[in-house]
Amino acid sequence: MCGVIAVDKPSGMTSHDVVARLRRFTGEGRIGHAGTLDPAATGLLLVCVGPATRLSDALMAGDKTYEARVVFGAATDTDDAEGVVVAEAPLPAELADEDFARAVLAGFIGEQEQMPPAYSAIKKQGKKAYELARAGKAVELEPRRVTIHALRLVEATAEYWDIEATVSKGTYVRSLARDLGEAVSSRAHLSALRRTRSGQVSVEQAHTLEELEALTAQTPTGINACFLDLTARPLVRPPAPDAPDARHSGLVPESTASESERYSKRREAAPPPYLEESV
Repeated sequence: MCGVIAVDKPSGMTSHDVVARLRRFTGEGRIGHAGTLDPAATGLLLVCVGPATRLSDALMAGDKTYEARVVFGAATDTDDAEGVVVAEAPLPAELADEDFARAVLAGFIGEQEQMPPAYSAIKKQGKKAYELARAGKAVELEPRRVTIHALRLVEATAEYWDIEATVSKGTYVRSLARDLGEAVSSRAHLSALRRTRSGQVSVEQAHTLEELEALTAQTPTGINACFLDLTARPLVRPPAPDAPDARHSGLVPESTASESERYSKRREAAPPPYLEESV
């Protein structure tokens, strides 16, 4: 069993919960995800099965697109609705003004330094930041260089904005929500998040866990039909051939071969199920 599956993660499950459930009903121990989603978030989670777990790092390098709701007037310790309110502020009168909202969003597009949430999985002093925060210890994180490629306003109301964000690896939409609150002289947090795209894969290609379990119940190899077709096109844009990790990513060959040559090489190297099964 070998391939990459697009899973539509439900709210209330950690990304590890998804992996554990897949391991349980497939009997395959070598399963891992490519890009964590917070428990409250829903949407696209790429899951690598068998030898395809070696693609995890390359898949995580792709840009992500999210649908998000930013609620104004209150900040939380986790920067989302799961946390405790730590500060409140008046709601700006202009919040429901779409032109005002678009102008504020436009100011966040581009490469920038972003401060991660204190409640994050970033390692600090050998421990994850959220472990230190839960223990009541001060967490001092460094800003991270990220890129926000696009921000589209879906709806602006007097209390919240619904937005669509396309961002680089390492970007926290929770941090974006927090920073939007400060940008309008208020406070804000993320109240809902759904990932709709990762690299070249859309959530429309994803399967629910119930669908995958039902296929496996019919036949042990039933899930193979859900593997993404990696021979048709790359799941992420290949890095430049001279990039530091390019030659080890599995997406760029040792020489600058044509795209057809790249996939011919991969077709020869990868196990048969990984090549032949597609959504």
